[in-house]
Amino acid sequence: MLDLHPDLKSHLLTGTTTLCNCWKLTPRGKLPLGFTDHDVTLSFEGVVYEAAAGFTASAIEAQSGLAVDNLDVIGALESDKLNDADLAVGVFDDAEIEIWRVNWQQPEARVLLRKGNIGEVSRGTLGFRAEVRGLAHRLNQASGRLFQYACDTELGSSRCGINLTDALYQTTATVTSIVGEREFTLAGASSYADQWFTRGVVDVNTGENSGRQGEIKEHQKNAETVRILLWHPMPKPIVIGDEMVLTAGCDKNFSTCKSKFSNGARFQGFPHMPGNDYVVSYPSKGGAYDGGSRNGGA
Repeated sequence: MLDLHPDLKSHLLTGTTTLCNCWKLTPRGKLPLGFTDHDVTLSFEGVVYEAAAGFTASAIEAQSGLAVDNLDVIGALESDKLNDADLAVGVFDDAEIEIWRVNWQQPEARVLLRKGNIGEVSRGTLGFRAEVRGLAHRLNQASGRLFQYACDTELGSSRCGINLTDALYQTTATVTSIVGEREFTLAGASSYADQWFTRGVVDVNTGENSGRQGEIKEHQKNAETVRILLWHPMPKPIVIGDEMVLTAGCDKNFSTCKSKFSNGARFQGFPHMPGNDYVVSYPSKGGAYDGGSRNGGA
């Protein structure tokens, strides 16, 4: 049951209310942003809730048990704080969100309706739709150490130990031609082997995408021509002359950790862990392991 502010409870009993919704959005590592569906900007707890930001919300559904409660927040891109470029590069992915019901005549009379995180975001020409996941969605996510063949840490992290600023794994290059929305060629990276930067990242230093980062889907080298294909387009079109930093990628396999990074001793997976073939195996007639073949003896 919601614990209502006494003034809000009294206000609701009058039968004529002056209520609005307020959304507090806190991206990771950034200051909170506030939005409201009221026509006047409000402020409480040190956060300014901007009016006329085009926010609306679907009905909030709550369930008993541990089921994940979801709702959608729909907004028009009318705020300087919330723009298409930031949505495109994932600034608001998994951001914390609080939804308040507020008496706009007395903002201290309010109640927190829902708290959770931003999930899937879909964008259109003039607006967006964001899924708000309840706190129970964390229970569906793995936590702690994972026992698996592949490495479970990020390349360059403290557990990995690789210094990605080393010239062996990072270089600065310049765009020389545009192949497509996500694909371009570079000068300055021809000394690196084919696929060296696959699964790595590009950090753009100049142009309209300066400060943005993209994930590399494929790195191809043909003679002196270096071609990069990104997983997703940059917020703004990449143009000839853009300078960017390429950082090597890793496929999380033990063989790659040894051969590419000479880092096998710090590999964070379990490459010798028995697999499904071992689980379903049984003794053969001669008493030796038959490799899981169903043609062995009883």
